Order: sequence, then C-alpha cells, then structure tokens
Amino acid sequence: MNARLTWIAMLLAVALCGVTPCRAAAQQRAQDAEIEGLERLSPDERATAERQLERWRRMSPEQRERVRRNFEQWKRMTPEERRAARESFKRFRQMSPQDKARVLQDFERWNELPESRRQDLEQAYQRFQSLPPERRQRILERFHRFQSLPSAERERVLHNWQRWRELPPEERRRLRERWQSMTPEERQERWRRRAP
Repeated sequence: MNARLTWIAMLLAVALCGVTPCRAAAQQRAQDAEIEGLERLSPDERATAERQLERWRRMSPEQRERVRRNFEQWKRMTPEERRAARESFKRFRQMSPQDKARVLQDFERWNELPESRRQDLEQAYQRFQSLPPERRQRILERFHRFQSLPSAERERVLHNWQRWRELPPEERRRLRERWQSMTPEERQERWRRRAP
C-alpha cells in the first residue's frame, strides 16, 4: 500500500509539472489507471474517491501514519465489530458540534493514556458489560446522580470513596452490614449528619 501511495504521489507531481494540455490529459489517464478500480465507479463515487485522495495528499506524515494504524485496526476487526463501528460513526455524525468536540477530546485523552491504563479501563468495561442489565442500570443511574451534584458535593463523595477504599476489608464489611441493617430514615439521617 505504501508503494502504491508513493507511486500515486509521484504521478501527481509529474502531472502538475506537465506543460501541454495533451500531456496533462495523458498523465491524468495514467494516474487514474494507477488507482485500482477507479474506472468502475459511478461519477459520484469517483468524485468521492478523488476528494478522499486529495485529503490524503494534504495530510501530514503523522496524520497519514494514524490513518494507516486505524486501517490496520479496521482490518483486524470482526464483521460485528465493524458494524458497531459504522453505527457509532453514524451517531457521531448526527451529534451537535459541541458533543462532537467533547467526544473528540475524550478520544484524544484516551489515546494519551498509557497502554496499561487503557487495558485496565477496557477490562473494567468488559466487567460492566457482563453485569445483569438491572445492575448496569442502577450503576448508570447512580453515576448520573453523581454528575448532577454540585462540585463541592462531588468532591465530598470522592473524598469519602477514597477513605472507604483505604479501610481494611473487615472494617468495610462491618460498615456495610451496619448500613444494610438501617431503616431508610436512619440512612437519611446518617447521610445528613455526614454532610459538611
């Protein structure tokens, strides 16, 4: 593939240097012949292919390398994974510009993570997906509730969560049992007393 792209780029450079219209037309036919299957495309499909080729030519070497890596990843995907990726891309194209910007920012942050952290997150996602639907729904509801809290309240919850994680397992078990034995009113009162 790299040799073909290099060849196409060389042909384009030669075509741009051509002096006569006849020579340019001959060079264009030669260039078109190098793009496999271009002659079998409808005019609309051909125009799309030519636009994509022009985009490729304008890419930096880093962008081209990213496209190559993505293409290699695409080739390794199962048909089901490819279908899911196409559906995700369709949803992405229908998003508002603000939502698209947020998704792209998240994607950029994901790519900046160390490989070990990405693997940890992928495993956590797989564990989440393996949960029963009702359990996943409860987790999502709690997460949305957490997101809707004022920032000071979110900080308090995160601080408490960190303290919880640092407790010995036996102490966590004891506290969990005590919480489960409380009535809803007792829990509410306990929660209010913990608030700053």
